[in-house]
Amino acid sequence: MLDPEEIQQLADELHQSEASRQPVEHFSKRFPGMNVEDGYRISRAWVARQLAEGRRVIGHKIGLTSRAMQQASQIDEPDYGTLLDSMLFTCTPGQVLEIPASRFIAPRVEVELAFVLKSGLKGPDVGVQQVLDATDYVTPAIEIIDARIEQFDRHTRVMRKVYDTISDNAANAGIVVGAGRADARATNRPWVGAILRQNGVVEETGLAAGVQGDPAIGIAWLANKLAPWGESLEAGQIVLAGSFTRPVAAKVGDVFEADYGPLGQLHFRFV
Repeated sequence: MLDPEEIQQLADELHQSEASRQPVEHFSKRFPGMNVEDGYRISRAWVARQLAEGRRVIGHKIGLTSRAMQQASQIDEPDYGTLLDSMLFTCTPGQVLEIPASRFIAPRVEVELAFVLKSGLKGPDVGVQQVLDATDYVTPAIEIIDARIEQFDRHTRVMRKVYDTISDNAANAGIVVGAGRADARATNRPWVGAILRQNGVVEETGLAAGVQGDPAIGIAWLANKLAPWGESLEAGQIVLAGSFTRPVAAKVGDVFEADYGPLGQLHFRFV
């Protein structure tokens, strides 16, 4: 386990990486004894620094929700991170949202559902029914993930470990919302589908069932995982339930259209 000074040092490195747009080397390579708890302690220290600079928590994200991603990361549960107000991009119907690519290092796009809460959820015994009771609405969302800690080691090309991803706020860097709203109970959540087009070409399709069978399961899981830290999900917060497509790399000039059928579309470009 890392000591408090090391935790703060690594959080500061992440902060500098985001500002400079230069990724840092794997923490797990430099500190081979680190564990999952260390990763969350680093992430929390980095979030605390951003809050001290005036940013505001608007919600949370869940990642690594598919079995394939968990097996690839050698874990048996998802991970999670914190959403801040500086990460939020809102689409206006009929317009193409412009997202500055200069804000990111190596942005990738994932298709998700977001739950917007009307009341809080506090573990340890939250279940799906409580999630549905607490949800104001569900809405299509795009998560923009990034790599303040480089995805592949610059020397060995070894992929980063889950401890690195968790430290890096579960790789979260942005969230795009602005499509339709739907009642969480009335929506057949596992069968919500999406088509992701990049520059007019279909790159990914998927069903929300890929997120643990029902995206609401992940929201309950997160509320229960936060409880030992003395934290909870709060009214008004946005919770990203997890991607049901693979990440698609983005660069300047790329135009994306995410079509969720009756739930609407998200249309944006990186400039």
